[in-house]
Amino acid sequence: MNYDTCYNGNDTASPKPKAKKTALPIGRIHPMDGKTQRRGRDQKGQTAVRPCLNAPHAFLRTAFLPRLEETEFVQDSNKMVITERDFYKSLSHLSEHYGMEIIPTQSLSYPMNVAMALRDAEEKLKSKVKEFGKIRLLKDEEKTYLTIEEHYDTGACLYYIPVVPLYRMLNDSKHRASAILLLSVCTYLYHIADIPYYRQEDSYLFWQYDILKDWIMQDEPEENADYMGEIDQAEMIGTYMEKKIFNLSNLTYFEKRLTSFKAKDLIDWDCLKVAEKAFHLYQQYPNETVFRNISTNEELEEEEQDEMVAMDRYVSFYADSKGWLSEQLEQMINNELQEYGELEEPALIKKFDGNPITEGSLDFEKRLFALMEELAFLLNHY
Repeated sequence: MNYDTCYNGNDTASPKPKAKKTALPIGRIHPMDGKTQRRGRDQKGQTAVRPCLNAPHAFLRTAFLPRLEETEFVQDSNKMVITERDFYKSLSHLSEHYGMEIIPTQSLSYPMNVAMALRDAEEKLKSKVKEFGKIRLLKDEEKTYLTIEEHYDTGACLYYIPVVPLYRMLNDSKHRASAILLLSVCTYLYHIADIPYYRQEDSYLFWQYDILKDWIMQDEPEENADYMGEIDQAEMIGTYMEKKIFNLSNLTYFEKRLTSFKAKDLIDWDCLKVAEKAFHLYQQYPNETVFRNISTNEELEEEEQDEMVAMDRYVSFYADSKGWLSEQLEQMINNELQEYGELEEPALIKKFDGNPITEGSLDFEKRLFALMEELAFLLNHY
């Protein structure tokens, strides 16, 4: 299976070899305008390998394998009976919740009966629940029970939304109205969905761009004038566009812009479709963020945190998908992300311990990631 940027799924280039990381100093920090500061997730400067200036385009292609987790129970005969009783009660709640029948295994001896029932439940959940992740048997101080993880598979893509094409569209009189529609979409993603923005110091991509800038400045500036020009453009346009996107009037007039919009060509129609999807998502989920169903640091073991690619590393606004700067950025990011074992993805944990089952779905995440993919594709092909 190939892993790629979300807007370029047909690339079939071979995987890039891993390179050793070299610790490099982080250069000067570009402070944000105070009025456009917002809450961010903790970030630190990243240690990364310096890419070759002429390196080919690279993409994320590492398959993220699930970590195996096991819970062992060492019990005497009395505890074994209690464990079996709790297990079958929990299994009954689970089968009722998902509307499926589990093969009877009570006649088998312990722990074979539990293992067979778990295997059957897992196979049926895989075929019945599209977002099924894993089933676990847990034990706390009071009882033994089952949990189910449902998760949304992001496909190991880089969901990076470019703002330079939107800037060009805003300055194109033929498609300015379409650009204003997309500006409302970006404001929704920025303020409500909480998508990170690369010009903010607490964002992952801020540090990646800054590392590239440092490398160029450490070389002969005269020989790298074109590269510095791309970096300067990414910074200036990025700062300018953030002020545009930050303006909440884009949300206030979102519906009015939709109803008054008149599509004149294919680009207009594509922009309208994306804007309508974003507006409906905003109406149905006015306060939900992309991070709403990910585990907090307190819920994860330190080892799990170290092996996981945080969502804000593969979801973000960025400058552009074209040019030397984009190629180096994506290669550097892929070299780093290949070192990790798994992705942080939206997930729901349902406990079948006799208490009311937490209701919820991943509908918002499915639609949000699809929206970001369509928006990125549209802007990258403008």
